[in-house]
Amino acid sequence: MLPSRLQEIVDDFGYCVGEEKLEYLLDLAEQLPPLPTWLEGKRDDMEQVHECMSPVFIFAEKQPNNTFSFYFDIPPEAPTVRGFASVLQQGINGSTLAQIEAVPNEFYLQMGLQSVLTGQRLNGISAILAHMKTLAREA
Repeated sequence: MLPSRLQEIVDDFGYCVGEEKLEYLLDLAEQLPPLPTWLEGKRDDMEQVHECMSPVFIFAEKQPNNTFSFYFDIPPEAPTVRGFASVLQQGINGSTLAQIEAVPNEFYLQMGLQSVLTGQRLNGISAILAHMKTLAREA
């Protein structure tokens, strides 16, 4: 079962057809917020997702209520990856470890992204999610 906000995003992709899915992903890329000032210039404190061709860095912050917030540092020249990160950030922030762990690694299949993206790009979203799960477990 997906966290409710992630399920909403997955459902939204279900209403898109063909290239609309890619357009929506790119819209979400523009919604990815910049790093908070306290994280700027601290890539050494962030986890790099080596499986992605683009440089992707993630920071997980455990909140006092045992939920997590994730922050991403991804260059604007990688809009598809930024879109993935935005989906995951919007969909998973505020979730507990159990909720994060319950997200299937290939949840994107429910979004129909395999019809508009290459397998290599889809592997990237799985890798980002896998790193988020690891960071949450280790926090």
